[in-house]
Amino acid sequence: MKKVLVINANPKPGSLCKALADKYASVAKEKHTVEQIHIGDLNFEISLDDGYDKVTELEPDLVDFQKKIQWSDHVVIVSPVWWGTVPAKFKGAIDRSFLPGFSFEYIDGKAMPKQLLKGRSSEIIITLDSPPFWYRHIKGNAIYKQLNNSILDFSGIKNTSSTYFGPVINSSSDKRKSWLKKVAVLAQKIP
Repeated sequence: MKKVLVINANPKPGSLCKALADKYASVAKEKHTVEQIHIGDLNFEISLDDGYDKVTELEPDLVDFQKKIQWSDHVVIVSPVWWGTVPAKFKGAIDRSFLPGFSFEYIDGKAMPKQLLKGRSSEIIITLDSPPFWYRHIKGNAIYKQLNNSILDFSGIKNTSSTYFGPVINSSSDKRKSWLKKVAVLAQKIP
């Protein structure tokens, strides 16, 4: 049994991402302990105005965000592609909470920091309004590079899979139902 954290990175309350995250969580609960975060429900200032030059106190929702990340064995991120990458509110949660001392630690004399979230796995589920092949191979797959290479891997979280659903715009009810079924299958195969 794993501790699974499912994050809906879409701030819209009635989004396909929320439906996919809820489906994943409900199926995963059959075999695992599951917590969920819906980024739209969190209340915090998204901008890290002073970078790491000044310690900014975390709002209670970001303290909870950090606790759930630390609690988890497996993190599932369900995100739409907005302007090529993740929504600003989700990026703000990462900026504000994946801080030195939490997700990584700089080491004097070393080029690469120490990864503080090692031992966790992740899964990325992406929705987009363009065809996935076009986004991944022509547009450069910025969301994957940002999430996997620049956030998860940098912190020590090993991504095990990435799944793309699209184009969402003008998708039929049957197509969306098929995506929900695919997410259910993914939730049954947590590594």
